[in-house]
Amino acid sequence: MSYFVTGATGFIGRYLVGNLLRRKGTIHVLVRDGSQKKFEAIAKKMGWDRKRVVPVVGDMTAARCGLSAAQVRALNGKVKHFFHLAAIYDLTASAEAQKAANIEGTQHALDLAAAIGAGCFHHASSIAVAGLYPGIFREDMFDEAEGLDDPYLRTKHDSERLVREEKRVKWRIYRPGMVVGHSQTGEIDKIDGPYYFFTLIKKLREMLPPWMPVLGIEGGRINIVPVDFVADAMDHIAHKPKLDGHTFHLTDPEPPRVGEVLNIFCRAGHAPEMTMRIDARMFAFVPSAIRGAVAGLPPVKRFTGMLLRDFRIPKQVLKFITYPTRFDSRETERALKGSGIAVPKLDTYAWRLWDYWERHLDPDLFIDRTLRGKVRNKVVVITGGSSGIGLSTAKRVAEAGAVTVIVARGKEELFKARDEMKAAGGKVFAYTADLADMADCDRLVEKVLKEHGQVDILINNAGRSIRRSIELSYDRFHDFERTMQLNYFGSLRLIMGFMPSMTKRRKGHIINISSIGVLANSPRFSAYVASKAALDAFSRCAQGELSGKGISFTTVNMPLVKTPMIAPTKMYDSVPTLTPEEAADLLVKGIIEKPSRIATRLGIFSALVNAVAPKAYEVIMSTAFELFPDSAAAKGDRAALKDETPSQEQIAFAAMMRGVHW
Repeated sequence: MSYFVTGATGFIGRYLVGNLLRRKGTIHVLVRDGSQKKFEAIAKKMGWDRKRVVPVVGDMTAARCGLSAAQVRALNGKVKHFFHLAAIYDLTASAEAQKAANIEGTQHALDLAAAIGAGCFHHASSIAVAGLYPGIFREDMFDEAEGLDDPYLRTKHDSERLVREEKRVKWRIYRPGMVVGHSQTGEIDKIDGPYYFFTLIKKLREMLPPWMPVLGIEGGRINIVPVDFVADAMDHIAHKPKLDGHTFHLTDPEPPRVGEVLNIFCRAGHAPEMTMRIDARMFAFVPSAIRGAVAGLPPVKRFTGMLLRDFRIPKQVLKFITYPTRFDSRETERALKGSGIAVPKLDTYAWRLWDYWERHLDPDLFIDRTLRGKVRNKVVVITGGSSGIGLSTAKRVAEAGAVTVIVARGKEELFKARDEMKAAGGKVFAYTADLADMADCDRLVEKVLKEHGQVDILINNAGRSIRRSIELSYDRFHDFERTMQLNYFGSLRLIMGFMPSMTKRRKGHIINISSIGVLANSPRFSAYVASKAALDAFSRCAQGELSGKGISFTTVNMPLVKTPMIAPTKMYDSVPTLTPEEAADLLVKGIIEKPSRIATRLGIFSALVNAVAPKAYEVIMSTAFELFPDSAAAKGDRAALKDETPSQEQIAFAAMMRGVHW
């Protein structure tokens, strides 16, 4: 007995070939000339007997699958079973590609099967041939299909029609449900079907505790089958006598609803379940014309598009959320009776599917998470780049291959930093500027754009901090003016200067160094925190306007860092602080991941407590205010500076509230 298989290196095909190897005979597999290395790799991985699995070089897009007359003569009369599995199983593929592979490819396979006198043509079709039929679709039904507007549904339907109308060769048709990974290993070769929702489930797991109920959708019944069931069933049915001319639904006789499927995978991924599920039939009273009009509104389309893009869900998948078709499989059940081959329950192997996806297919695994991959040959502007956080960050991005532009007011320290980084092999440029002077900001923007053409990443790091109580600031209104001038207006001026070229290129990243004090509302830092809070608020507003234009904003609510800026407050010598290198790690994370915000757990917790119990939080802040008096520097008492040492109580409190300014 001899076999011929198209699509043998495909997902179902490789398992079918493994099954056929348990029987006698040679297995001829169609392989494109450029895919022979892939064939050899799969053969080795699957443990195929290479003496019995023989590659036949050809091409599904050519007549008779691209086989020469000599190849056809060599195979003539020797093939008893011709399995045609080669096709596009992808909702997102173009209509032209699907037509060429699914329809024209099937015709070429039929012509080849007839030319070599194959005993039976086994066609791997799909439940997609039913389209969106509202009700139970039996195995003997075909022309009753409805809703075939989608290219995938239409080409699967039309390719099966070619087989059903074939008179030269006997045939059998198999319609698998939505094929997922192997029920014993979880292995699959691509993201498809329910896998499209795994990123959403993963994000739910990251954001919410597993016990929290989540709103979901009920949806229609979705027919999922593992690849090993499909391969086993096809192999078994193909070798049973007297079944030519029949169609077999390789489907789950009791398919779960979409909401239940998602919850099964939520449990597998340890994510919160969608306990409250909305049934789409609730909206049936709304006329379809109105539903379509609302869905077609530009804001709705844009919002939906952004969500789908973030969760990596193709829009073509949405139409199957309310899938209306059920599949009768009595013919298949009779053919499999006594074989022990049956569809396993999804919840018995879903964890294997999830585990394999998370280890091998999760798109996040393939994101370049190296700093070099994000900044190499990109222009990165860092203000305050001559010392502290700015210098540590500049060294990191320069080492990673960025065109590093450092900006500071002091010429000597700035140029020294530039020369050291250049000596280490970095492409570093230094510009002096007083960022509290708006004219100087404009001059800097003009010069950088003129000499470098663009700015890819702007890091607003330069800043001024003042620790002084409001009572000591009655006659120091200039404290509020100068912090706002540098921390807010200076940063904003640079953003507004570089933004036009960023939006024109639809690419850019703004990173603003804010403070944990904005989240914790630290006493004695009203001038500093207010200036940083203004920059935070601008960034949040700008994100809504500019994210659609390819511009990202990241706010870093930086905890206390041991830099020259905090040197005047001697108490900070005895409390926990980050090193500039540790602070630079946070900025590197911001460059790589582009989150909206980077903050410590304590900072986020402080903001949460203040939002939930503001009076209780006020008591905590008031206690801290009394515990940490104004410094000698804030009082203007230079004589007391030398003797200023923190108490054990202050050190203990600061250690507990790690990184918060006091």
